[in-house]
Amino acid sequence: MINYDWNCRTVDARPLEEGETDVVYNVHWRVTGTSDELNPEGNAYSSGSIGTQIVTWNPEGAFIPFEDLTNDIVVEWTQAAMGEEQVASIETSIASQIENLIHPTSVTLTIGEPVPPVE
Repeated sequence: MINYDWNCRTVDARPLEEGETDVVYNVHWRVTGTSDELNPEGNAYSSGSIGTQIVTWNPEGAFIPFEDLTNDIVVEWTQAAMGEEQVASIETSIASQIENLIHPTSVTLTIGEPVPPVE
């Protein structure tokens, strides 16, 4: 099983828009996936992805002041702006990266050095 942690704490904001201050318009997101499977050193396998997502505020809707924002609120905005397919694609890509760490299909070897054991 893989747990996904969405970090959307870093944002770009307009100092003043439609009479409101610090209006978020762009989110810098980071998603980290962590497997419950452990590597030989006892650490969980993990991988991640980063990007940005434009979010729009509807001046006719409710405004949440910057000081009242939480990561959960901004994650919700970010995922809604992305859509379910893009969110699933990001998480699927991370899962694939973790699977490749657990069961690599390619390794880099150096001639003249011992070959690491296959797990």
